[in-house]
Amino acid sequence: MSLRNRAVVVGVGESDIGKMPHMSGLGLNAQAARRAIADAGLDHSQIDGLLTAYSFTEPYFMLGSVLAEYLGIRPTYCASIAVGGGSPAAMLHHAAQAVATGAANYVLVCAGENRATGQNRDATVSALTAVGHPYFEAPYGIGIPSLYAIVAQAYMHKYGTTREDMAAVAVNTRNHALLHPNAHMKTPITVDDVLSSKPISDPLHMLDCCLISDAGGAFIVTTPERAADLPGKPAWLAGIGECHTHEHLTSAPSLSDFGAEESSRRAYDMAGLGPTDMDLAMLYDCFSIVPIIEIEETGLVPRGEGGAFFAEGHAAVGGTLPVNTHGGMLSHAHAGAVGGLMSIVEAVRQLRGEADGRQVAGANAAFVHGEGGLLSSHISMVFTSEAR
Repeated sequence: MSLRNRAVVVGVGESDIGKMPHMSGLGLNAQAARRAIADAGLDHSQIDGLLTAYSFTEPYFMLGSVLAEYLGIRPTYCASIAVGGGSPAAMLHHAAQAVATGAANYVLVCAGENRATGQNRDATVSALTAVGHPYFEAPYGIGIPSLYAIVAQAYMHKYGTTREDMAAVAVNTRNHALLHPNAHMKTPITVDDVLSSKPISDPLHMLDCCLISDAGGAFIVTTPERAADLPGKPAWLAGIGECHTHEHLTSAPSLSDFGAEESSRRAYDMAGLGPTDMDLAMLYDCFSIVPIIEIEETGLVPRGEGGAFFAEGHAAVGGTLPVNTHGGMLSHAHAGAVGGLMSIVEAVRQLRGEADGRQVAGANAAFVHGEGGLLSSHISMVFTSEAR
């Protein structure tokens, strides 16, 4: 079933971001949810659908039901979805299907955790190492940064991507975060700063790695018909596609070719648009190598040219194709699944012309890509400012 023009995002919200020791993970979700509901011009009693992801700091088995209880709503459509960092994109897919088929009228999608202040260092390290295969990866002590470092090494070898290219990704996102009033990081950085930061797992250094934040984010999905009665301008879901190739890196079909090509093709086909039609891109950026892989695999830049695209400044606001105009997970916020959700929030704001000093001129089509696991699960989305 094509979802083109059958679902829109009508409200977005994000919590306060950074270190918020006075707030729980549920509290961060609630703050973002209230702001999204207000942004949509709705009352919380109108929310009859709720989707959320997972949490390391709020370890409830039925997180969706717990969050509904916390928010004081009684949804008739509710679930928790876990696809790693790709969960928000997968939740959007489910929400769009729900409103298109009449399963719900207004679906609230939210995620967030207090990872910066609600999880100690030992728990964080344990979580990072638990992702590896229990027989073939975890026993050797490898964690998420090292697994992504393996991918980075393979990509550098195959396509000639350099450390300077990856550092330029981090600098690009930090420059954009400086323009965002709610970004976690507010200190300018240079390529040299990235290259000289603490080594984590060769070739990745500290500033190549995503943040650990306290943050929550939310958006609301409904039909175009219902959106017509709301005060704000909606962002239209024109296309969406998924591709899931593996879970553990030792089972990946390749270390340089992943599922983003397939998921983006499905999204482009549904939207009736192509890579050259996009005015901006929101790419999952848990590590600096990842947006380079994604921008190439999704056809936005030819293979082997992604690194130079960032290094030459084309991904900046005002450049050929601005990327992660909010600052991404490298500089805006990362707290579990909410990192990818903020990309959707930013795309909606850009298409509504509400991005203030980081606004992309003439933004009518936005490409958003979510990724989960070790480049395992890929969900690509195309949003437009008007129906297509």
